[in-house]
Amino acid sequence: MAKEIERKFLVRTDGWRAKAVSKAILKQAYVASMDDRSVRVRVLDGESARLTMKIGRSSMTRDEFEYDIPVADAEELMESAIGIVIEKTRYRVPHEGFVWEVDVFGGPHRGLIIAEVEMKSESDAPPLPTWLGREVTGDFRYSNQALATEYQYDRHALPHSA
Repeated sequence: MAKEIERKFLVRTDGWRAKAVSKAILKQAYVASMDDRSVRVRVLDGESARLTMKIGRSSMTRDEFEYDIPVADAEELMESAIGIVIEKTRYRVPHEGFVWEVDVFGGPHRGLIIAEVEMKSESDAPPLPTWLGREVTGDFRYSNQALATEYQYDRHALPHSA
C-alpha cells in the first residue's frame, strides 16, 4: 500500500513559473467523499485517467491506492460527481532536491494557486522556495476534496492569496 505524505502551501508570487519543467491539464471529480476517505477520478491532458482512493485522517499522511482506467470510463464517472469537476493546470517545479507541484485552478476556483510537495517521510524537511506563501497542510478547505464538494459555490469562502 502506498502512502501519500505531502505538505501544501498557498503561492505568493510567480517566481516558480520560470523554473517549471512540465505542465499538464487536469480535470478531476469525486465520486465518494467522507471525512476520512475519498474516491476520485482524474483525467490528465485528455489522454489518460486514474481512479484514486485515499484513506486516513492525518493532516500529512494518508493511504493512497491508484489505478489506471480508460478515459471514457473516467468521463462517465465524472457525470456522477459529487459537487463540481475541478479544472486545474499542474506545473512541476524542481527545487533543491524536491519536486513541487503547483496547481493553478480554473473554473469556480480561478485565482487559487496551491503548491504541494510529496515527501518520503514526515520528517523530511524540503527547502521552502521563496515564492511560497502560508502553509495550508491539514487545512481541509484547501484539499481538492473540499474544493470539489464543499466550497464550489462561494469563491470568496477561501482566501486565494498567501
